[in-house]
Amino acid sequence: MNPIRWGIIGCGDVTEVKSGPALQKADSSQLVTVMRRNGALARDYAERHGVPRWYDNAQALIDDPEVDAVYIATPPHMHKVYTLAVARAGKPVYVEKPMALNAAECQEMIDACAVAGVPLFVAYYRRALPRFVKIKELADSGVLGRLRYVEILLTQPDKPLADDEQPWRVQPEIAGGGHFVDLASHTLDFLDYVLGPVKSVRGFARNQGAAYPAEDIVSGAFEFESGVLGSGLWSFSSFEDADRVTLVGSAGKLTFATFAAEPVVLETAAGRQTFEIPHPAHVQQPLIQQVVNELHGQGRCVSTGENGLRTTRVIQQLLADYYRE
Repeated sequence: MNPIRWGIIGCGDVTEVKSGPALQKADSSQLVTVMRRNGALARDYAERHGVPRWYDNAQALIDDPEVDAVYIATPPHMHKVYTLAVARAGKPVYVEKPMALNAAECQEMIDACAVAGVPLFVAYYRRALPRFVKIKELADSGVLGRLRYVEILLTQPDKPLADDEQPWRVQPEIAGGGHFVDLASHTLDFLDYVLGPVKSVRGFARNQGAAYPAEDIVSGAFEFESGVLGSGLWSFSSFEDADRVTLVGSAGKLTFATFAAEPVVLETAAGRQTFEIPHPAHVQQPLIQQVVNELHGQGRCVSTGENGLRTTRVIQQLLADYYRE
């Protein structure tokens, strides 16, 4: 079986450990070239990671006849542009999360890939990580009884920066919002996987810390098509660090963290169980393996443009109040 030969557009921090090495280490997969607008940085990345070629032009990478599939790891404002270009070249797309700036862009990406007849995958890698696979297994097993509600809490202290040091993740024109978009998308997409699509959403977003223009606190309530209700609070200018998701059913409760290396805790009438499941060295590797397998005609990847669109739509609805003002 010939390996899938990958090119990366945007070989920044996220690709250093989480994904770039995973493209090299997945079975039947090779990373053959990378691109960054700063050619010196692209060359440096290629040399450090043992990648044969590098580019400072995205179209040149897309047109490379030795590239079978393209991983787009730029900030979100460029996801649509590059996805459409890769689709026009007739090559499969694996794009970072969040999928795009808004739901309309996500739909354009889905439509372009459908017209081109190429698959579109989104890097919501928790869907394939062993710890989160276990959480889904427990939720699906019936041990919690009938699922009733889910509560999300993610809070972090403010990290003030000078105006000329603002990271792109708090620039709405690049990221689609602030830290909420970058971080909450992981939790919301995973809950879409466990509980099914969200049917309705209500949200409030504000900027309390005034460290940057984007929202820094969001609260929301949502209803899943499955009938489960949910609530969430995300604050990035508060006193404490907290990272907790609580899924409650008629017969038990499941508690886990989206980001922290905490054990999964199951509580039922029979007692309390904990599950310590470490992450692999390269957290995107299990999902990338699914992508590679599907491209070889073996199985299906659990994260596609469709769930990426749903997650972006929920985020957009939670932030609608703030960005209308």
